[in-house]
Amino acid sequence: MTESDFEILLSGGHPNSLGKTELVTSKILNDKLLLSDLLACYASDDPVVRLRTSSCLKRVCQQQPEWVYEHIQKLFDEISQIDQASTKWTLAIVFGYLREMFNKDELAVAVKIMKKNLFYPDWIVQNTSMQVLFEFIDSDPTIRQWLGQNLDSLTQSKWKSVSGRASKLLKALGELG
Repeated sequence: MTESDFEILLSGGHPNSLGKTELVTSKILNDKLLLSDLLACYASDDPVVRLRTSSCLKRVCQQQPEWVYEHIQKLFDEISQIDQASTKWTLAIVFGYLREMFNKDELAVAVKIMKKNLFYPDWIVQNTSMQVLFEFIDSDPTIRQWLGQNLDSLTQSKWKSVSGRASKLLKALGELG
């Protein structure tokens, strides 16, 4: 398999379908070296390919987080720059899976990316970013104060799920003392 093979497998069909993400995920889980080819698919011009690449990445990370961790610099430096909601919410999920592996500097970079994404104009990105940031409060004490200050504005979101989660997390922060 190569990057172009994966791009072909991940393209086509209805944009909201999984397409062949399970097949691609299976191939990668059988050969760790193929993960680089998957990550290269983030350079595709096709947003559906990038969406399905994110789906595969999340699935691989659930089962083999250390494999994904080996590519953390690419996630930080390149993939975090992609202006696509599915990429941004997937990174938050992946960072959550990798949290225990991060050193202090990596934690700071992951938190910085999620803080920026907290205000990305997509309800799933906002919900996922705030939830994972909340889960990181024990890893970095500055997150708690920052979240407290910023969740308040999200309680006024036009998206019910965002305002509801922000209110719930603010309440939880208050209960933590």
